[in-house]
Amino acid sequence: MKNVLRYTISLVLAGALIWFVFKDINLAEMLDRFAKSDWRWIAVSCFFLICAHVTRAWRWGMLMEPLGHKPKLINSSVSVLTGYFANYIVPRMGEVTRCGTLYRLERIPVNLSFGTVVAERIFDVIILVIMIGLNFILEFDRLSAFFTDFFQTKMAGGNAGTGSGMLLGILVGGLVVVLAIAFILYTNLALRDRLQQNAIINKIIVFAKGMLEGLLSVRRLRSPVLFILSTIMIWVLYYLISYVLFFCIPETSNLGPLAGLTLLVVGAIGMTAPTQGGIGAYHLLVGNVMVLYGLSQNDGITLATFIHGAQMIFMLLIGALAFLYVLIQNKKVVSEPAQVSADN
Repeated sequence: MKNVLRYTISLVLAGALIWFVFKDINLAEMLDRFAKSDWRWIAVSCFFLICAHVTRAWRWGMLMEPLGHKPKLINSSVSVLTGYFANYIVPRMGEVTRCGTLYRLERIPVNLSFGTVVAERIFDVIILVIMIGLNFILEFDRLSAFFTDFFQTKMAGGNAGTGSGMLLGILVGGLVVVLAIAFILYTNLALRDRLQQNAIINKIIVFAKGMLEGLLSVRRLRSPVLFILSTIMIWVLYYLISYVLFFCIPETSNLGPLAGLTLLVVGAIGMTAPTQGGIGAYHLLVGNVMVLYGLSQNDGITLATFIHGAQMIFMLLIGALAFLYVLIQNKKVVSEPAQVSADN
């Protein structure tokens, strides 16, 4: 029931955002512009997309080597693809699906692989924060105007400062509570032992230890330089995935590299929304921020729809093929023991 409720809420939110974004858009005109686009650039973008996911799978394998596991690149790549496929169906389910798929293919425990996924996300967040900072330095005038207008519109009456203060207070208060609980559990051995006797809490502790082991695997990497280079390569490919699609539409073909950086940063923020694949939030943010580069809002929304739609359709197709590969591999695993038993 909880999963159904979560899925329904995310679907309703995505639908509301899509309605808000497209309520004043002539869809027939937008589709006509798509039909006249240069589709060769979509093939280039899809190639970069596959390269990015294979690179992510390669980097993921580096994190699992110190744990005593070395998955085949094909299996880790398929697991990554199924994870992204799942995110388009149920938000935030991609990581769990990815680890579950890898367990089916390689029998690597989910708690260990999930810990490495957490480590991956930490490095991705660091890169994203660096890019946000770089983007603000290079495009300060445009972005400061955009976010100032955005918050003033959403928080009428000049209450942006008050809302930010409340949010900061909540975050600091929550951090204090978590640290207090951790300190009590660390110092009170009797309470900690009593809690560990509970079956549910014990499972949580075992799972958390596995995650921690995966997270700390970064310190034991055989080649930290390759790991860092692969992380940079992933984000360069993410940049190219969207940037080359500028050339599909005449109205956006003259946008420069800095516009591509802004699109990547704002689009990445939109993709974190609790909707299927960032639907709605991506269109809203990217469609509005592209106005800063001389596009009309309609052209910005057209560009956002084109980029998001091309990636989503391709990922759904390639993700479905990845799931088919998993099913075929599972059948082989089931049939092999039976064949061995028959031979004996």
